[in-house]
Amino acid sequence: MRLEGALANAGSGLAAIAEGFGAISQNIANASTPDYAREVSATKDVTAGSQGMGTLALPTTRALDTAIQSQVLAQNATVGALSTSASALSTVAAAQGATGQSQDIASLLGKLGDAFSTLLNDPANATQQSAVVASAGTLASQINTLSNAYQQARQAAQDSIVADVTTLNTTLATIGRLSKQIVALKGAGQSTADLENQRDAAIDQAGQLGGIRFLGQPDGNVTAYTASGLSLPLDGSTMFATQPATLSAGSVYPTTIPAITLGGIDVTATLTSATGAGAIGANLTLRDQTLPTQQAELDEFAETLSTRFSAQGMTLFTDPAGHVPAPYGTPTQANYIGYAGTITVNPAVAANPSLVRDGTNAVAGSLIGASAFTPNPPGGPAGFTTLITRVLSYALGSDAQAGVGQPAAATTGLGPAGNLAAPYGPQPDLAGQASALVGAQAADAADAQAALTSAQSLQTALQTRLAAGSGVSIDTEMSTMIALQNAYGANAKVISAVQAMWNTLEQAVP
Repeated sequence: MRLEGALANAGSGLAAIAEGFGAISQNIANASTPDYAREVSATKDVTAGSQGMGTLALPTTRALDTAIQSQVLAQNATVGALSTSASALSTVAAAQGATGQSQDIASLLGKLGDAFSTLLNDPANATQQSAVVASAGTLASQINTLSNAYQQARQAAQDSIVADVTTLNTTLATIGRLSKQIVALKGAGQSTADLENQRDAAIDQAGQLGGIRFLGQPDGNVTAYTASGLSLPLDGSTMFATQPATLSAGSVYPTTIPAITLGGIDVTATLTSATGAGAIGANLTLRDQTLPTQQAELDEFAETLSTRFSAQGMTLFTDPAGHVPAPYGTPTQANYIGYAGTITVNPAVAANPSLVRDGTNAVAGSLIGASAFTPNPPGGPAGFTTLITRVLSYALGSDAQAGVGQPAAATTGLGPAGNLAAPYGPQPDLAGQASALVGAQAADAADAQAALTSAQSLQTALQTRLAAGSGVSIDTEMSTMIALQNAYGANAKVISAVQAMWNTLEQAVP
């Protein structure tokens, strides 16, 4: 072999080794970076006939099982959605209180019944009368607390949607920009491994935000579409848009809550899914279905509580103005949307606790409702028990009067638009309604957490499988680096030997 040939071979070897060191450096620096796939350098021996002509460094590629990667990305979106739901519902569950632990509304309703039972033994006892009012106040306050928790969680969902839509637009634009660079470099025969790792990180984020799916193309580009199949542009020409909004219990999409649009077209429904549409989809479901349903269930309980007490001559629960909202609107809850947030002890009763013995209003009586009742007049019997007995037997019971069942509380046609339904049927008494409500809402939180735990287990298993083939092992990288160092030394010796030969030849030539 000629000296220049040996020098060229060694030089090409050093260039290939430099590529290998570059890949190792990238791998070690990104060993803990999510979505990073190990970069692999490769070489090709160049020959002419039987004569070696050096080593050619091929474009650095990634060690990646794309099938498993697709499963991981999809599972990440599922976990993102479930995590959003579980977090919101756990906050509401904390405000609800555990069933039977004294602070949930079912327990507080039971304590109110106990207070009336105690008063029945001594109706003239002012301390016991005040205890009834205090117990009623505690129940009303807890109903307010729950209603506020729903509204805060719902507002947080709305605010997150607005922020996540902005982030999703930025992320999609980043994917589009990186894809253009990848296509150009692939066309020029250069490595795109670094850019593909950057793009995969953005793809993962887009999936977790909006459940966006991506399909790779032969030229290195990707196409994007939603979980429902809507194709998305990646050139920044068309973007998602929505507007901030301050929500109330009566706010409802699409009339009083802004839609999410793409190019001016409402695409809210395409981004909504139980699990697969990422954080945006989960927050849409929370905002428009789960939390409004829970609010509607509580509004129904608050209205039923107020109506059944008032029907027996004890208007104990009202709005701050002392009014009980009328039932049977169109839709059903039209007259008491958000009532749970304002329910309080009747100001007249709070000012005069003896009314819990005497009654607040006369009842005309009805064959299909409560029987007739006349309040204890001023100066009437101190031991008046008629009203207390009616409360214990009927307001808190399953009958409006002996042999006449209570009018059923609504469980369908709920909410501002009348399109929501409770997951339980009508209950015969207030205790059953409170227990069903507490149980159903606790189940919402428990189911969300159980689904999240299961999804995270699958996510971990998939990530482990992916990491086995594409993850960075520091031991492997160090072993490869040692091999490259040895090869570097060998090629350096060749260059040194060639240099020494040239020096000898130069000295030999006169």
